[in-house]
Amino acid sequence: MVVTVDPEKFALAAVIGWPIMHSRSPLMHNFWMKQLGISGRYLPIAIKPGKVVDALRALPGLGFSGCNVTIPHKMVAKDSVDDVDDAADKMGAISCVVVREDSSLFGTNNDWIGFLRNLEYSLPKFVLKDRYVTVMGAGGAARAVCYGLIKSQVKKITVVNQTLNKSKLLQRLYGDIICVRSWENRNAALEGSSLIVNATSLGMVGMRDHDIPIEAIDQNAVVYDIVYTPSETNLIRRASVNGNPTCTGLGMLLHQGPVAWKHWFGIEPLVTNELYDLVRRNLEAEYGPGKTIV
Repeated sequence: MVVTVDPEKFALAAVIGWPIMHSRSPLMHNFWMKQLGISGRYLPIAIKPGKVVDALRALPGLGFSGCNVTIPHKMVAKDSVDDVDDAADKMGAISCVVVREDSSLFGTNNDWIGFLRNLEYSLPKFVLKDRYVTVMGAGGAARAVCYGLIKSQVKKITVVNQTLNKSKLLQRLYGDIICVRSWENRNAALEGSSLIVNATSLGMVGMRDHDIPIEAIDQNAVVYDIVYTPSETNLIRRASVNGNPTCTGLGMLLHQGPVAWKHWFGIEPLVTNELYDLVRRNLEAEYGPGKTIV
């Protein structure tokens, strides 16, 4: 790997959100800086709602190469940069800001790439093309997931959400490939799906657990939970016990990181077992292997 970062320049990047101290992005990115011998720092920066434009416009003058954007700023940030790519424009949100040489700001969304790379890394023999998929949730995360699934040429995506209007927004955004089901009919939505994705916050630390009936899922279907706090959710544990192949949310976080580096520094660091174990242990030290509100 050839490092193209200017050795005379202190490399600066960040993640902005509100709150932000829960983010594991600094642990990941600073691991890579140390591993690659790069003089620099990746910082967590708490930005209050209403201050996003000012924060982003300050990046060039402070010497930042860019930043990641997390909740609740992804949609506001899209309207605060100079231009965005097709993926970000379609999703209406950005997860990564790049400071160009002329100090203009470019926005992109790497979440869908992290979603797909994690699936490919975890289950390399699983092919998405022509599959039927069920996505639980219809928020920003679901937008990224559905975008990646459509790029992978799945046959049909059934979206199940507690708020039906949000599901219909996704349908209007992506077209007839999206089929909408009510939360009350979620069991029926699972039938025939080769991949079930939890794109809600259910099962996250402090939230109530997910009530997806594992017995309604085909035993060969992949269960993918994008939640990574805890590192192994109850949904993933139940699916594993049932014999289903699984994919955890931690990998989605890790696999979007190299894409951001490519934009900022011209290189793509590797997602290794060492990095995965580092972040997993850090999460478990704070949250335990799996604590939710039942």
